[in-house]
Amino acid sequence: MELLGYFSALFIGVTLGLIGSGGSILTVPILVYLFHLKPEQASGYSLFIVGCTSAFGAIRHFFMGNLQLKTALYFVVPSTCMLLLTRKFILPQIPNPLLSIGNFILTKDLMLLLLFSVLMIIASTFMIRAAKNSTATTQVKPIQLSLIGFLVGCISGLLGAGGGFLIIPSLLFFGKLTMKQAVGTSLLIITTATLLGFAGDVLQGNAFDYVLLFKITALAILGLMIGTQLSKKISGEQLKPIFGWFVLSMGCYIILKSLFFSN
Repeated sequence: MELLGYFSALFIGVTLGLIGSGGSILTVPILVYLFHLKPEQASGYSLFIVGCTSAFGAIRHFFMGNLQLKTALYFVVPSTCMLLLTRKFILPQIPNPLLSIGNFILTKDLMLLLLFSVLMIIASTFMIRAAKNSTATTQVKPIQLSLIGFLVGCISGLLGAGGGFLIIPSLLFFGKLTMKQAVGTSLLIITTATLLGFAGDVLQGNAFDYVLLFKITALAILGLMIGTQLSKKISGEQLKPIFGWFVLSMGCYIILKSLFFSN
């Protein structure tokens, strides 16, 4: 299972390199089911893996001239603040178990897995739908960007996901960016928020298996480089709906397994 986990880490990076987003949504399920980490613990690992992998993608987009720093600030400041607050104050205060009805017990870990599966299903719909390479506004709307930044920060703080499926449409509709600029700027936002979130976990004294963490991260980055090269020959936009259906099926699988086949 661990060998399959390392191969899956490579797949995360390949997907990110090919379609520009979405691959990191698989990080937590891989850590939970293939490396046997608890969901809350996996969310911390995911922050580092997603952050480092996104950083390499952001560097590539920087040299392509796609990073829009001013627009990113409207998003990254509230997103990072909310992520840090969620990791420090909200996540530790969630009771365990949350509720008990008859023989059914909703534990904290089960709740996080169910939330993550719902997030995967929502993210898959964004990937399945055809993306439009145009903006829906004639001016930047910082208030809307900041509000969505708070939401993404909360999601990242609870689940360790980058939230690119929310960030990219927001930058398109409220940030007056093209698709390439939105993808590049999204990677910068995710890098900043997730790595600062991971640093917050370290400062709080959370323990990590750094050997495992660096192995998975290195494979994801290697996969990103492979995917980037493949993207020159394969259309990422054509692959995105296929990957979206895969993420949708994985989200449904996690719900079914968590609720009915957990024992």
